[in-house]
Amino acid sequence: MPYIHTTTNMGISGKKEQIIKQRMGEAIELIPGKTESWLMLSFQDDAHMYFKGDDAPCAICQVKLYGSAAENAYEKLTAALTDILCEELDIETDRIYVTYQEIGTWGWNGGNF
Repeated sequence: MPYIHTTTNMGISGKKEQIIKQRMGEAIELIPGKTESWLMLSFQDDAHMYFKGDDAPCAICQVKLYGSAAENAYEKLTAALTDILCEELDIETDRIYVTYQEIGTWGWNGGNF
């Protein structure tokens, strides 16, 4: 049950959002046991964001994951998410943050895991 929230100061067209959604759905499989069938995504575009003192294109992906994963899996996902935003939104890779939060209890369908 992963969740990825992407915030950027770039605009994301409907077409680009669908491409990013598809690519992130594929990328989540870099975390063993995770698939797009449980992935929730959200996008916040045109945000007022500053990084390194200016408002040049930048983004942050906040990944929440039920359970945990090995460091090398997180490294692979970071590389994939960074590549996706760089290629699809023209954001330089050194202006993208990716954060991870491992969740011990996750609610769904009226109950908890």
